[in-house]
Amino acid sequence: MSGTLLSGVIFFVLAITRIREKIIDAIPLQMKLAVGAGIGLFVAFLGLKNAGIVVASDATLVHLGDFNRGSTLLALFGLLVTVVFLVLGAHGAVLYGIVATTVVGIVSGLVHLPHAVVDTPHGLDQTFGQAIVHLPHAFTGQMAIVVLTMLFVDFFDASGTLIGIANQAGLLGPDGKLPRAAQALAADSIGTTAGAIIGTSTTTAYVESTAGVSAGGRTGLTAVATACWFAVAMFFFPVFAVVAGAPAVTAPALIVVGVLMARSLGDIEWHKLEYAIPAFLTVIMMPLTYSIANGIAMGLLFYPVVMVAKRRAREVHPVMWVLMAVFLGYFFFLAE
Repeated sequence: MSGTLLSGVIFFVLAITRIREKIIDAIPLQMKLAVGAGIGLFVAFLGLKNAGIVVASDATLVHLGDFNRGSTLLALFGLLVTVVFLVLGAHGAVLYGIVATTVVGIVSGLVHLPHAVVDTPHGLDQTFGQAIVHLPHAFTGQMAIVVLTMLFVDFFDASGTLIGIANQAGLLGPDGKLPRAAQALAADSIGTTAGAIIGTSTTTAYVESTAGVSAGGRTGLTAVATACWFAVAMFFFPVFAVVAGAPAVTAPALIVVGVLMARSLGDIEWHKLEYAIPAFLTVIMMPLTYSIANGIAMGLLFYPVVMVAKRRAREVHPVMWVLMAVFLGYFFFLAE
């Protein structure tokens, strides 16, 4: 928690000094489109995995799951319902799909009924404030590596998520810049710091926000309304725990959101290899390495190289060369 707190403070400094914003602005538009599409594939992969449609394999890493399993059939039912509502243009299609799947799951016995409707939220007495209490012990060489790793992964995970969500919402400018990025990044870093003090893992921008965008959310009011409903939901957690504890219920939502985010693939200039190669590496590495940061790192590592080979080195932002060196260090010393 102390390491998370330190990374949040560093995030905040990078945000208010606009260093983080400048790094995001330096990423070319084609790569930002690839980031959004890659996150879409990553989210869809998570959904397919949770649904049991895609399972692990010692021989081929992944293969088709068992369609005779009740949970897999339930997830397929949920996907069908969600897709139908979505195609019909119904607002809240994802929510309707989750509700319908939950009801069918309860009737079929695959989803358990809640033990209660209302209950007092569990406390955080064991973790609250511990990040501050143990902060003096965080200034060691070993913890420095931990903080640096968290800083790198969370930096590009959150930045990639913001880019992907903004692109899906149609908020990126013609030049690919994210409007009011400094405010968004500052809020993100404050969330990380506050979450660490409360006693939870890194609180940052999450890909689940794409579900809100798909339902029509476009402004900060969406986030405020969501936060208010979460505060209410804390006291109804036995009911919501039923949904959260059944991956087959939420998997269809992730798959559908992945489809919506993958639309940015069509805007990438695939006929130009200097864009196609780093874009493809970005897209494919996210689901295959189970990491948004790894996908961004691999794509931006190759981008300056192919641009130089194409004799377009002058178009590469100086920040990209710095990032290239950082990514090399990450892959050799920090990545697992």
